[in-house]
Amino acid sequence: MIDLEELARFRRLTLSCWYLTGPTAVGKSQLAVKLAERLNAEIISLDSMAVYREMDIGTSKIWIEDRNGIPHHLIDVVDPSEEYSLARYVNDACDKIAEIQLKDKDVLFVGGTPLYLKAMLRGMFEGPAADKEFRMNLQKKAEGKDSEYLHSLLKKVDEVSAKRLHPNDTRRIVRALEVYELTGKPISSFQKQFDNGTPADKCKVYVLGMQREKLYARIEKRVDKMIYDGFLDEVKLLSERKLKISQTARQALGYKELFDYLEGKLKYFDAVSLIKQKTRNFAKSQETWFRGLSECRFISAEDPHFEGVQLNDNEPLFAGIAASEGEAD
Repeated sequence: MIDLEELARFRRLTLSCWYLTGPTAVGKSQLAVKLAERLNAEIISLDSMAVYREMDIGTSKIWIEDRNGIPHHLIDVVDPSEEYSLARYVNDACDKIAEIQLKDKDVLFVGGTPLYLKAMLRGMFEGPAADKEFRMNLQKKAEGKDSEYLHSLLKKVDEVSAKRLHPNDTRRIVRALEVYELTGKPISSFQKQFDNGTPADKCKVYVLGMQREKLYARIEKRVDKMIYDGFLDEVKLLSERKLKISQTARQALGYKELFDYLEGKLKYFDAVSLIKQKTRNFAKSQETWFRGLSECRFISAEDPHFEGVQLNDNEPLFAGIAASEGEAD
């Protein structure tokens, strides 16, 4: 099921790239342009929602005029009505790496989607294709029963996955049961291959950070600026499309809350407050993810230093950044 030689080739390719990540609103996009100029690199977005067209303000895409001529890839590549999977992203990103390296340029990944980062550094287990008949039979068995039922079935065949998954995480539980049914092996036995990381000194993965109080203040200002810039109007236009947006796109941070407001499920100010709260929670979750990846080196947003690359030219790299708190992340 897993070709170890292919996995090794994948890691050699992806670990040859540079990565700049960090929590939302920390200032990755501005720094990335300067880093790309020094590296003679092109940028590949590492953001699961930036792939969607017409979702600009809420995803804090870096405006073309702020890119200083540096090509940015995997931004605005699919319609909001489409689902865009992790597997598709990995395939698209690998194609872009090859394309950029053929130009004798470096590759710099920039963004804060932790699952995308992990998949690019370690690979991912795709597994067998979905079996609709098995899923339908499983759904019939689960009818009238509580969420613990499917979880109990998983516990019998894959105790490792059962411990990892919450009983309410039905989608992943069904997938784990499906993989066991189709392969005769627990999904956790395949996923182990992707839990082994590479030491940080063998990678070029940098996590930008700052004191949490400062980061939370930036998040507050950033959400306020998004609202001022017309975030609600952007969501209204999406809600009026003939082609309804996909479930994945709809769940994007901020969009879900404003859709709920438009549908009368939330009051406006409650929706905005919830966006701020969920963004703070997401930033905290991102930091936890990054700490769990051995590949990551942690650097300060106020005084960033990259091994082998000098960026500070007698002027703090983040000088004046407070004036653009609400811009790209």
